[in-house]
Amino acid sequence: MSIVFALATPASKSALCVFRVSGDGCLKVLGSIFGNPPIEPRRFYHSSLISQSGVIDSVGVVFFKGSSGYTGEDSFEVYAHGGLAVMGSVVDLFKELDFDEAGPGEFTKRAFLNNKLSLSEAESVVDVINASSKEVLEVSLNSLSGGFSEELYSFSERVDTLRKFIEGSIDFSDEDYDFIKEGGVVDDISCLCADFGGFVNKCYLAGEGELKKMVLFVGPPNSGKSSLFNRLLGSDRALVSDIPGTTRDLIESEVFYNNSSFGVLDSAGIRSTEDVVEGKGIELTIAHIKDVDVVVGVFDSLCDKELNKIKALAGGKNFISVLNKSDLGVFNKDGLFDVLVSAKNGDGVTELKNKISLVSENAGPDGQKYFARSRHIKLFDEGLGFLEAAMFKLRSGSDVELAAEDLRFARASFDEVVGVKTSDSLLGDIFSDFCIGK
Repeated sequence: MSIVFALATPASKSALCVFRVSGDGCLKVLGSIFGNPPIEPRRFYHSSLISQSGVIDSVGVVFFKGSSGYTGEDSFEVYAHGGLAVMGSVVDLFKELDFDEAGPGEFTKRAFLNNKLSLSEAESVVDVINASSKEVLEVSLNSLSGGFSEELYSFSERVDTLRKFIEGSIDFSDEDYDFIKEGGVVDDISCLCADFGGFVNKCYLAGEGELKKMVLFVGPPNSGKSSLFNRLLGSDRALVSDIPGTTRDLIESEVFYNNSSFGVLDSAGIRSTEDVVEGKGIELTIAHIKDVDVVVGVFDSLCDKELNKIKALAGGKNFISVLNKSDLGVFNKDGLFDVLVSAKNGDGVTELKNKISLVSENAGPDGQKYFARSRHIKLFDEGLGFLEAAMFKLRSGSDVELAAEDLRFARASFDEVVGVKTSDSLLGDIFSDFCIGK
C-alpha cells in the first residue's frame, strides 16, 4: 500500500494540529525532514519540521514500527501549531515527498486489513466518535474493546464443534456409532440458538453513526437569535448586529450538555424583504425546518401573531418558544412563552438548555451492552435462521448433509460481521462514513 497522510484534527485555527502518516517506507524520511530526528519508536520528540525552503514549525513527533502502531504498519504523527499557514505548509511538504492524501477511514481500514482490529471493532471507532451520549459511548467502547467480537468468535467455535459431529456422521455413516445422537447435537443447537438470541438482545440498534439531534433557532429579525446562539455556545460563533437581516445563512455548531450532545443552527430572521440574498437565506431557513428535530422560536416582544406564525412553520416538530431581552424589562405575561431569557446577561439560558436537552434526548441503550448496526442485525437474523433450519432437519432424522450446509452458512454469517471474509465493496461502504485522518 502507498504512503498516505491526513490532518487528523479539524482544518481550522486552533492551539494544535495533528498530522498522521502511514505506510511501509514512511520512516525513511524522518532524517531529512526533522532537525532532531526521532530515534526510538513510541517516544515523543521535540524537533523542527523542515522543507526545502526552510523551517516550517517547531513540532512534536512520534513514530511507530510495524504492528506497534494503530494501522499495523510503519507510521508517524506530527504535532504542530494549529495555524492555517502551518497546516498548508505541512501538506505541501508531504505532497513533495509523494505521499498520497488519505481518504475517509483510511487509517482504520489499514488497521483492519493488517489484523489490528476486527471489522466490527473498526466500525465501532466511528460509533465512539459519533456517540451523542455517555450511554451510547459506553456500549460503543464495549464493542471497540473487543467484547462484541469475542462473543461472536465463541459462537463460531460452538458452531464448528457441532459441524464436526455432523461431518463425522456423514463420513462414517457405515459405523455403528451415532455421532449426532451421542454427541447431543440437536440439544446443543437448541441451546446455541437460545444463547445467541440472548446475545442479540444485548445489542443496541440505532441509526448508523447515532446521529445527534439538530436544533434550529428561528424568529423575527433582531429578536436576539444570534446573541442567544452565541450565549449557548459560550463564544461569538454568529455575527451579531442591530441591522436587520445580518444572518443570511445557516450557522451550525454543537453543544454538549447533561451528558448528551445536540447540534444547533442559527438562521436568518423571518420577515418580508426585497433583498434577494436575505430572501434566499429566509427560504433556506424555512426549508430546513423539516430536517431538524427541535425548533426554538426566539422573540423579543409579546406578539401572539409572530409567535403563532413561527409555530405554524414548525408544524409537528418539538417547539420551544423563547422570550428574549428580560434585561430590558420584557416579561412573560400569562406564561405565553416556554422560557424567559436574557442573551445579554445569561438569565434563563440554563433553563433553555434543560428544555432543549429534554426534548432532543435520544432513546439510548436500556441495559444493552454493545452497539449494533443494521448490517449486524441482518447477519444475525440470517445466522440464527440457518441454525434453526439445521436443528429442524436433524430432528426429522433426514437431510443431514443439508443440515451441515446450514451450519456452514451460519458460521459464514458470523464471520462476515467481524470481517473474516468480506467483499471489497462492503469495505468501501463501511469506511466511507469515517472522517479524514481516522
